Amino acid sequence: MANKLKTRVTEMLGVEYPLVMGTMQGHSNADLVAAAANAGIFACIASTMFNTSQALREEIRKTKSLTDKPFGVNINLFPLIRPQNTDEYIDAVIEEGVTVIETAGRSPEELVDRIKKGNAKLMHKVARIRDARTAERVGADIVEVVGSEAGGHPSREQIGSLVLIPQVVDAVQIPVIAGGGIADARGFVATLALGAEGVLMGTVFLTTRECQLHQNLKDRLVEAQSTDTIFTLRSLGDPLRALRNELTIEIDEMEAKGASMDDVIALIGGGKGRRAMTLGEADNTILACGQVVGMIHDIPTVKELIDSIINGAIAIQERLGSTLSGKS
Repeated sequence: MANKLKTRVTEMLGVEYPLVMGTMQGHSNADLVAAAANAGIFACIASTMFNTSQALREEIRKTKSLTDKPFGVNINLFPLIRPQNTDEYIDAVIEEGVTVIETAGRSPEELVDRIKKGNAKLMHKVARIRDARTAERVGADIVEVVGSEAGGHPSREQIGSLVLIPQVVDAVQIPVIAGGGIADARGFVATLALGAEGVLMGTVFLTTRECQLHQNLKDRLVEAQSTDTIFTLRSLGDPLRALRNELTIEIDEMEAKGASMDDVIALIGGGKGRRAMTLGEADNTILACGQVVGMIHDIPTVKELIDSIINGAIAIQERLGSTLSGKS
């Protein structure tokens, strides 16, 4: 099956399976990334977890001590309450020998030369067709796209993955990795059938054992339904799909009444959300997650999750082969 799963994405990223763990700010650290890499898929360290480029370097080195497989680093281009020195972080990534950089949030055009001169590949994540075209035009090697079901920052255009993915595949020549609303082998196979050469999954990895999310929050995700997400933080520019809880409902109500960005930052700033996340206070933190949260029912290891996806894909392939050939 592994040979049949080879795509331009597996070749370019050097992985066994065309599956990418979505970068999750606050959670994609060395332990989780290495577990994903060792299980045959691709994952990126979230650089925003680290206050300095030196701390990021140390996390890259820790990841290398845990796996000899390829992995990348995500450079977040969204507006941040605590801005980073993007050039300094990219230099650190390249100097530490990481050969894939993932960006998201705005066009990476001004960074392309720096990345390419460092002999690294660029994956850029988007949520709109026109942004996929822009990514290709400015020099991205791979484009990632997510539909409106996705956790984090899907497009305000609210186009679902089933409609968005094939349009992006048709719009660009570079390989497409696609996600949004994918939790198991069925979504994995469907995404490849839509023309993507890689599949992006994020929310399902939050409840894996290697993810250092507090157990209270993992339990809350297992209990949640697909209706238990909400768009929040609209006042900050890019709405975030996150778990519906007391805090995100309060933010939603504030923004509906015209609250400013400063008002919202006063509510969530100062490390309050991070402390609540650390303490497992499920109603006092903002936890990005997608609508697939309603399809999460257990807490597996990363390898168990990936094995179930790949083994399920094999079974689907066999069933579809019989169906499409007309054999019972």
